Amino acid sequence: MTLKNAFDFFESLIAKTSKKSEIKVYQEFIEIITNLEQKDLTENEIHAIETELDSLKSNLENRKKYFRKALRDFKKYLKDTFSLTTKGHYTTLYGGLGLVFGLLFGVAILSNLERSLGISLGLIGGMVVGSIMGRSKDAQAKATGNML
Repeated sequence: MTLKNAFDFFESLIAKTSKKSEIKVYQEFIEIITNLEQKDLTENEIHAIETELDSLKSNLENRKKYFRKALRDFKKYLKDTFSLTTKGHYTTLYGGLGLVFGLLFGVAILSNLERSLGISLGLIGGMVVGSIMGRSKDAQAKATGNML
């Protein structure tokens, strides 16, 4: 399936549904495909992406669940194969890691404070530090042209 065909396919799926969550998944596919068309990709890279898009077939029973998983797999494929990430990828990843490490820090180090206060401070601090690190990593990916 060519990038243009994939774009038209997801446009037709948007026209067939009225569920906002399903439309959001299709629009994210469309946004990725549009950004891929604007990138300077070689013929081989475009062919590899189109081959990956060929694996998408409409599952009529539970389209939203199927395409949400397909979107996650497609993003993973682009990240692993071409080092391309979507906007906010690292911010989300590092923010989650910051929450985990902040919780551990709050329980282990700040436990001499009131228990809930130590955990709260650890979570907030971890999330802030993780988000800052993620934003810098996203800015670095954008500067190198690896962001969609």
